[in-house]
Amino acid sequence: MTNEDADRAAIRDLVCRYCRGVDRLDMELVRSCYHPGAIDHHTGFDGPVEEYVAWVEPKLRGFDGTMHLVANHLVEFAGTRALSETYGTAVHWGTPSDSPQLNFTSGFRYIDLLEQRDGEWRILERYASREWTRSEANLFVPREGPGPAGRRDRDDYVYRLRTDLLAP
Repeated sequence: MTNEDADRAAIRDLVCRYCRGVDRLDMELVRSCYHPGAIDHHTGFDGPVEEYVAWVEPKLRGFDGTMHLVANHLVEFAGTRALSETYGTAVHWGTPSDSPQLNFTSGFRYIDLLEQRDGEWRILERYASREWTRSEANLFVPREGPGPAGRRDRDDYVYRLRTDLLAP
């Protein structure tokens, strides 16, 4: 694997960690994806990452759940900086189920300017471009039976298994 391939993989992992942080309401993980003083541009927000994290958390807590799925991912390098474009969809669901503001799917692109410092890639500036939105009001159905269900906190299976895996 070349250095560029390793850097590309590290940047894709960064994007996926951000999605995990958002979906699991792990704001510490979300914050760790950005360099201090980074700027974020989202629908309804423009400003420093410190303010973005404080702004987005209560919005996310207003949903019963979210699921961010990433697809196409293109990275262009210029020394210790990179431009990353990631396509994805974000599913949001909430109560009441007939609320279009709480039940929708959107197509997005993350356009990220990143910088590598001390061997670690993080976001300097992000444009979260919402490309389209579709209402899912009254379309979600209840779970069909008992079984594993995700949680929106550090009691989720991924954190428990990760702790076991990384235990000394």
